Amino acid sequence: MAQFENLTSTGRESTLATNKVLKNTYMLLSMTLVVSAIAAVAAMAVGLSPAVSMAMMFGSIAIIWFVLPRSYNSSMGIVWTFVFAGLMGASLGPMLNMYLALPAGPSIVAQALAGTAIVTFALSFYALTTKKDFSFLAGFLMVGLIVVLVASIASIFVAIPAMNIAISAAVVLLMSLMILFDTSRIVNGGETNYIRATVSLYLDIYNLFVHLLHLVAVLTGRD
Repeated sequence: MAQFENLTSTGRESTLATNKVLKNTYMLLSMTLVVSAIAAVAAMAVGLSPAVSMAMMFGSIAIIWFVLPRSYNSSMGIVWTFVFAGLMGASLGPMLNMYLALPAGPSIVAQALAGTAIVTFALSFYALTTKKDFSFLAGFLMVGLIVVLVASIASIFVAIPAMNIAISAAVVLLMSLMILFDTSRIVNGGETNYIRATVSLYLDIYNLFVHLLHLVAVLTGRD
């Protein structure tokens, strides 16, 4: 009987801890997305150059690789997460201005935003309600990301429009699966750090939006 009570108590504590991580993750994720949106609008307003945008992108990558891993378990991790989100959002400025300058540009951006929101909410809701373990996707996602990375590097030297479309379509699929995978890890206790979870989901949503934007522009014949 005592063992049963201990198991029940442990299970309850585990559920509470998971729910706390989940709540904190989505709260921080919402705030980082708002910060990114504000930074993107500001970058568009000042006409941020592609060179500065690229520097910001490299800066955000440096934060992910070298800074955040050392601060995930401290309050500074939250500060650096916002810095990272701000840089990532601002780096979108030149690209968004380019798309908005196209005929029906505002519609293209709006459709990409709506598509990103729908995919994110739908897949997150599915993972949260079913509590299904998507850890089996890990190997497929790793191989897929490597293939996309190699193809992206190759596309720099081989200008084939169809290749860029295929890469964007692949990234949209991979990021959709990543949302399921990352949300599932939180729900099933595989991820216990909400800052790290936030950064992972942020990157999923960011890349989903960028490549969905490209696909929408292509499908509407504007890119």
